[in-house]
Amino acid sequence: MIGHGFMGAAHSQGWRVAPRFFDLPARPEMTLLVGRNAETTRAAADKWGWAETSIDWRDAVARDDIDIIDIVTPGHSHVEIALAALAAGKHVLCEKPLANTADEAAAMAEAAARAAQNGVFAMVGFTYRRVPAATLARDMVAAGAVGEIRQVRAAYLQDWLVDPEVPLAWRLQKDLAGSGALGDIGAHAIDLAQFITGQRLTSVSGVLETFVRERPILASAAGLGGIAGTERGTVTVDDVALFTGRFEGGALGSFEATRMSTGRKNALRIEVAGSRGAVSFDLEDLNALDVYDATAPAGTQGFTRILVTEPEHPYLAAWWPAGHMLGYEHGFSHQAKDFVEGVVAGTQPEPSFAAGLQVQRVLAAVEQSAATGSAWTPTTDPALAGRQ
Repeated sequence: MIGHGFMGAAHSQGWRVAPRFFDLPARPEMTLLVGRNAETTRAAADKWGWAETSIDWRDAVARDDIDIIDIVTPGHSHVEIALAALAAGKHVLCEKPLANTADEAAAMAEAAARAAQNGVFAMVGFTYRRVPAATLARDMVAAGAVGEIRQVRAAYLQDWLVDPEVPLAWRLQKDLAGSGALGDIGAHAIDLAQFITGQRLTSVSGVLETFVRERPILASAAGLGGIAGTERGTVTVDDVALFTGRFEGGALGSFEATRMSTGRKNALRIEVAGSRGAVSFDLEDLNALDVYDATAPAGTQGFTRILVTEPEHPYLAAWWPAGHMLGYEHGFSHQAKDFVEGVVAGTQPEPSFAAGLQVQRVLAAVEQSAATGSAWTPTTDPALAGRQ
């Protein structure tokens, strides 16, 4: 695994736990953890159970005893590491968004397509697909529960940047992160909307805003932020992204990605409404799915809350008795399970780098629309080159 911050902890938990609950066709061995600082990398390895450490990601790519490279670094380094790993015949799991620009993502998707011809696979880490309630929503929509999809409302609401004294972490620097709320959490809303509906966004119209343009420079990192120093620096990414979109099936979507939603900690919300019903999911209540059946008798219509903890539900048979809740971390175990099963079976694990590229093109189109004031920007517009 390359990187060991917040996502490093989440991915490590996934690799450790998945083979202990799921009957995997191969058992992952947590062999090498790579970071920039030898001391902190060793401490992280000891904490999470990695056998060895390095301060150069090229060591992982060069080793014959390593089959999988897991990339959890800031976005600007994804493309170089992924291309080298695929060229060396390593399977790759890469955190979202796939890259910092659509061009970089296209290069990664092309390399992954070539590698797949030789049985080497790459997957992007849109983990919220694997929350059982979200997967159930996808299954129900695919089975026709909402009928013809007409509207999608998706929002990812956080408030960790409301305080202007939160330090200037890497997620607030465009050269490292590509964009702000748009790419960091908006990418999740886009992917989940496309995943649940089974339809791609074909055009978008959006605005971006940065409310706090200067913050104290980070002295030491912790979680999403860290401890502030005395000097100050410029925020070069968006705090809020708002956009509308058209899906290939004709539905309209509204999207919001913000780290300025006071009081909201990690509210990824999506509602899909159609001719026969609707489904509604909120990550802050992640064990539940609300379902509306418009074909029921008028006197009994209303949203029904499904507690998604039964063994019949996606992923749940491997876990606890019915009614015993899962949490945020379980999605990473499901991710490890699906990745290992796909690789061993010789089938492409989803979402592929091609799916990651599709999300990247939507991000780029939102950025292009916001920059030009365009009413609608196609997600295949050639002008998106170089954008997020």
